[in-house]
Amino acid sequence: MLRLADNLNRLGTETAFEVLARAAKLQAEGRDIVNLGIGQPDFKTPPHVVEAAAQALRDGHHGYTPANGIPALREAVAADIARFRGVEVDPDLVMIMPGGKPTMFFAIMMFGEPGAEIVYPNPGFPIYESMIEYSGATPVAMALHEENGFAFSADEVLAQIGPATRLLILNSPANPTGGVAPKAEMDKLAAGLEDHPHVAILSDEIYSRLLYEDNEHVSLLGYESLRERTILLDGWSKTYAMTGWRLGYSVWPKALFPLVERLAVNCHSCVNAATQYAGIAALNGPQDAVETMRRAFDARRRIIVRALNQLPGFRCVDPGGAFYTFPNIEGTGMSARELQSRMLEDAGVATVAGTSFGGHGEGFIRFSYAASEEDIERAVERIRTVL
Repeated sequence: MLRLADNLNRLGTETAFEVLARAAKLQAEGRDIVNLGIGQPDFKTPPHVVEAAAQALRDGHHGYTPANGIPALREAVAADIARFRGVEVDPDLVMIMPGGKPTMFFAIMMFGEPGAEIVYPNPGFPIYESMIEYSGATPVAMALHEENGFAFSADEVLAQIGPATRLLILNSPANPTGGVAPKAEMDKLAAGLEDHPHVAILSDEIYSRLLYEDNEHVSLLGYESLRERTILLDGWSKTYAMTGWRLGYSVWPKALFPLVERLAVNCHSCVNAATQYAGIAALNGPQDAVETMRRAFDARRRIIVRALNQLPGFRCVDPGGAFYTFPNIEGTGMSARELQSRMLEDAGVATVAGTSFGGHGEGFIRFSYAASEEDIERAVERIRTVL
């Protein structure tokens, strides 16, 4: 009998991939499935980015790179942060990662251990809670409320911080809700965190370029008092439709950078060389594809919110960013998991139950509107028929 480590029993998963697998199985059986479950753009990576990777391979970039990423890419990241966030960062504090999750993994493992507490958004990206549990730390749920547009309340967050708190995780714009933290709440939170110098912050800003109407992105890197304990997470997956390329980056406080670099060496050595050259092309090249995609998501957002609000038992607030909407489905009389199953099995529409994103997600369903307008309208009509 093999004896496994006990901590594996605390490791969760990302249910969206389970829904994707079930949807694929139904499709293989001949069912017509509209997939509004998976969180990835339905656009192709811009051609000049693809060509940059191909050219890198033709040029012989086939070997290892520095663990923290090639210098030209780290410099491009620093320039991009200055351009879109108005913050100057040292390229030597930029860590190139194989996607966004390694930054979460490394940050949570740095601060998580038995006796420690980590505050995280709930409903929120499920890997936060999973990794906190895995580390042995105690997860402290930061409840996000529908009436606030699923933006956090600075007062509520600060009230949850205590002597055992090691790390605070923020995500704006947010998965699964599309909530965006307003500047007033960010200002209040930053001021309050000055009284808690023992708390590090992981700011997941992967959807920072996907904002709608009057919403603006406020980066925690912009608060000088927090710079030496803020870890920024961002990347190429959502902004440039590069989910499968597995390319992300993070910016670390100077004191933590040698530790994350060592973790990277132990874990993945370095990021795929050709992919890094693609990342340079994405940041330094034309940005029109980013704006085209954002405008398309905005149009789809308006369609799906209006349509969901017309379904019996649904009510849906307007998401300020990302490409998700998180309607309240309590009026249907079904639990989130039950409705997820009914929509997939009976309506042929893949969605993700709110409880996949934490206990505070009961009574909600996540829809990804990274799908065509025709598919969105077709899906809503199917759901209407089932309801």
